[in-house]
Amino acid sequence: MFANCTKKQLDQVARIVTELQITKGTTLMVEGEMVHEFVIIESGTASVRRGGRKIATVGKGDVVGELALILRRPRTATVVAESDLNILVVDERSFNSLLDDVPGLARQLLHTVAERMADNAKPASLLH
Repeated sequence: MFANCTKKQLDQVARIVTELQITKGTTLMVEGEMVHEFVIIESGTASVRRGGRKIATVGKGDVVGELALILRRPRTATVVAESDLNILVVDERSFNSLLDDVPGLARQLLHTVAERMADNAKPASLLH
């Protein structure tokens, strides 16, 4: 999500994150719940489930929950730690302030999120 950001922008992002250690089996987010933060995985893996069915495994560098936060919609999936995790949590208020205060960041993130959504919209046969 922050791959296209400048060093200065990343330094400002680093100021708003909360680092947490999560134990295996912990539920990070629940499908259908309203959103107040998103999570960046620093280490470990987590399963992403929709309707009780596993749809993905996420790990180092992956971001979960950002689309629901940006769109202000309920979570579309449940995420559970498959191993111990180190995560960075970005709360809604800090994220919104960051977008308001850091020139160009909103445009960078919009581009990254749009690419991700376009990739997710492609039929599975085109991704292989």
